[in-house]
Amino acid sequence: MSDPADPRFMRLAISLGTRGLGRVWPNPAVGCVIVQGTRIVGRGWTQPGGRPHAERRALDQAGAQARGATAYVSLEPCAHHGKTPPCAQALIAAGVARVVTALTDPDPRVEGNGHAMLRAAGVEVIEGVCADAAHAANAGFLSRITRGRPLVTLKLALTLDGRIATATGESRWITGAAARRMVHGMRANHDAVLVGVGTALADDPDLRVRDLGVAHQPVRLIADSTLRLPPDSRLGRTARDVPVGVLHGMTAPRAAQDAWAATGARLIACNSDADRQLDMADALSQLAVLGLTRILCEGGGTLAATLLRQGLVDRLICISAGKVIGGDGISAVAPMGLRALQDAAGFDLTESRTLGDDVMHSWVRRAG
Repeated sequence: MSDPADPRFMRLAISLGTRGLGRVWPNPAVGCVIVQGTRIVGRGWTQPGGRPHAERRALDQAGAQARGATAYVSLEPCAHHGKTPPCAQALIAAGVARVVTALTDPDPRVEGNGHAMLRAAGVEVIEGVCADAAHAANAGFLSRITRGRPLVTLKLALTLDGRIATATGESRWITGAAARRMVHGMRANHDAVLVGVGTALADDPDLRVRDLGVAHQPVRLIADSTLRLPPDSRLGRTARDVPVGVLHGMTAPRAAQDAWAATGARLIACNSDADRQLDMADALSQLAVLGLTRILCEGGGTLAATLLRQGLVDRLICISAGKVIGGDGISAVAPMGLRALQDAAGFDLTESRTLGDDVMHSWVRRAG
């Protein structure tokens, strides 16, 4: 039986779960709150590396007070033996009387089995509370399981006229300090950061999170079909410190493959077209197999155009600076070959906010 307090406690569970974003892949970022009467007696979220799970953390905190309590879990408790015992069984063993969930876990190893296990043990189960919010929070995990690819967020930092650099390639810094800090925060809650070879050659980026005090770093990815980026670039020199993945074409020079392998980077061979442009759908499916659920793409224009053209951008973040460069500047998105407006990728606005002197707009891909 539903309770008027259910949404409030579920929103807390979902919020707790988001603390694991970027840290728990390939697992979902789950939150759990255990309530005895009206008092929270335990709370937890999935820990770095994917375990312990949220339910286990909350149960350990609640102890004996879990008996007869209600557990709010942002995703169906697991029902299979993996690296940890089933969370559904842990809730049963603790004597929880009622379990409220937001979503059914689409993982074939779970997919309703956790709910069924709880009900078979006499636990009351309420499903679908705050489902939309839980889906948004775990969109990356759900995408990996149901679509076979990670969620892709494309970030563009551009001028008012849609340019990311001057004609000479100068781009540092178009946006201000507040916007750059926001981008580092975005890196921190994604599993990986992706750039194209053009950006890597022009900027020699590091792609690590800086100045936020975080203890983890995202995987750093380069889309480089012919392996033009030198292995002695910053990414190559630091590949043993923070993981680097190099997405390349099947026909990339063997010598270049060997040189990159020697840096400690992971080479990921992908399909490409006749112009040796990577098939990013194939690349993303391979990243999903590796367990990645959330990818932040930071450019450049050619990679952005490829992802948009192939319908692979799920979320779009545009940070606009109060500058105008003109038509001779470098466009944020390379030519896409569109002839009709109806063929353009469509997005719906979800948020607008100011970041210092800049403005950020967040968009999600339009359904259909």
